[in-house]
Amino acid sequence: MTICATVSRNSGGSFEIDRQREELARIEERAASQDFWSDQEEAQKLLQQRSRLERIISRQEGFERAIEDVHVLLEFAEEDEASLHEALSLIEKLEKEVSQAETEALLSGENDARNAICTIHPGAGGVDAQDWAEMLLRMYLRWAERRGFKTEILDYQPGEEAGLKSATFRVEGPYAYGLLSAEAGVHRLVRISPFDQAARRHTSFASLFVYPEIDEEIEIEINEKDLRIDTFRSTGAGGQHVNKTDSAVRITHLPTGIVVQCQNQRSQHQNRAVAMQILRARLYELELEKRRAETAELEASKADISFGSQIRSYVLAPYRLVKDTRTGYERGDVDAVLDGDLDDFIKAYLLSRRTAKR
Repeated sequence: MTICATVSRNSGGSFEIDRQREELARIEERAASQDFWSDQEEAQKLLQQRSRLERIISRQEGFERAIEDVHVLLEFAEEDEASLHEALSLIEKLEKEVSQAETEALLSGENDARNAICTIHPGAGGVDAQDWAEMLLRMYLRWAERRGFKTEILDYQPGEEAGLKSATFRVEGPYAYGLLSAEAGVHRLVRISPFDQAARRHTSFASLFVYPEIDEEIEIEINEKDLRIDTFRSTGAGGQHVNKTDSAVRITHLPTGIVVQCQNQRSQHQNRAVAMQILRARLYELELEKRRAETAELEASKADISFGSQIRSYVLAPYRLVKDTRTGYERGDVDAVLDGDLDDFIKAYLLSRRTAKR
């Protein structure tokens, strides 16, 4: 069965899973020792490694159980049509989960397993670009929902007429940062503008920036005198989620010029705490940038949000097509893509990146 071979290849076979169980047992033994927390940094690394191994082993065991169930259902399928349909449904689900596991196997960066903090900004295109930015926000929230990830809107600045001026959101789940970092860059939309009375075709741009969420254990030195903290009244469509006092917080890091803000928490104190968390992530990413020998890829992803700088084009008129300019991968089911079906694009990019590094 093809799916069996795929599962075996993805996991490295029974030998690999046995090796991972042995490694997990060694970590469990080490964690039970009295001096485990004498080196907190090393202890944290081991606990993260334990969590990763537990997830890999649990996933592989789930694959093996599912394959056994498929074999049993196929044995009954000759006499029971319902068993055949159930087997086919289980195979489809298993193939999707194996594909996700294969994609995660392409991620090996220091921060890839972390949660992600994402920011979306409209670019060239006026109100169309602001509307496109909101469409992108929905697309990534739907993608996260499909994967079972948790999301939280940290800051949302609506456009005057439609769409948004900026939005910051957190995505919590295994390898959220590694996966979403493949989406960082400029996204281009071509469509008949709903805001043009002449029904002309417009091109709009919006960008996605992605940062790893930094644990409290990682020390990022921030001097209070380097911060300018402003408070203001939250903006939005109204309702219970909009604060009625000046509880929204904007923090400017003066040495770098980085500006972050949060307005969706219940109090000024909570908004400030979340804004500081975003700032720490931004400063950590900035420090990593300084250490990277090769910055061409990163700089390309942060080019002007306009013509010629996009990583992907979404064409709704005169034909319908989504094409990634980095890999050449394309799909015609635009509605599914805009509804968050992005895994094929992410996997294609990660595979091309790994090939380029060889």
